[in-house]
Amino acid sequence: MRVSPRWKLLAALSLATLGGCPSPPRPPPPSTPPAVPAAPAPHIGTPFEILPQSSLLTILVYRGGALASAGHNHVIASHDLSGAIFIPAEILASSFEVHIPVATLTVDEAALRAQQSAADFPPDVSAGAKEGTRHNMLGAALLDAEHSPEIVLRSLQLEPAGSASPDSATVRAHVQSTVRGQERTFTVPVRYQQGGNGTLDASGEFPLRQSELGLTPFSAMLGALQVQDEMRVSFHIVAQAAAVKAAPPATP
Repeated sequence: MRVSPRWKLLAALSLATLGGCPSPPRPPPPSTPPAVPAAPAPHIGTPFEILPQSSLLTILVYRGGALASAGHNHVIASHDLSGAIFIPAEILASSFEVHIPVATLTVDEAALRAQQSAADFPPDVSAGAKEGTRHNMLGAALLDAEHSPEIVLRSLQLEPAGSASPDSATVRAHVQSTVRGQERTFTVPVRYQQGGNGTLDASGEFPLRQSELGLTPFSAMLGALQVQDEMRVSFHIVAQAAAVKAAPPATP
């Protein structure tokens, strides 16, 4: 087919117009978040010692498997947290170290079960069921309390996660856990408030998988009766500013 000179001219003008149009600007590449340090953050600032009698860690574990109806959901708790939180002038440079003794973990305290949904955590758990759960939890297949007497949590890095004021804020804490000698990391939302009487409150709630800690959830009867991998963790920690020791008097 023969193309007329007029169509050739229109085609050339179209190509020239397209060639002269600037390309749309490309969006900048997504910024890469800073890498989380591999080593725990240094302890700087004012130390606040954790008060075990005022602090509480609870872990909700849920039944699973084809025979889940034969088991129970459980509330695991620790009233024996120890360690310290260090607060410098720059709040995101704060750090902490928390120790959780394994042998004193409790199972299904009546008062703690009553605080949960009655449908998921009915009160009728026998003493035998509680003791069996505790035996499995502390045994060699799970926490191995005989050879690993405590769980240790150390801060790696804090990031802002909400509005902040001089006395309170919400942060994301990258945490290094040591469970059965295995070091793993996970992220925790932490709300904190500093009181005027030298106290510090820190609390949070978050989902956590046992496998994230390097643990294999309990399973029996070829998986027909098992514990779900995902747990629900909540904590409320109260800490007191450590007393500053007076320097001994100079000897003449």
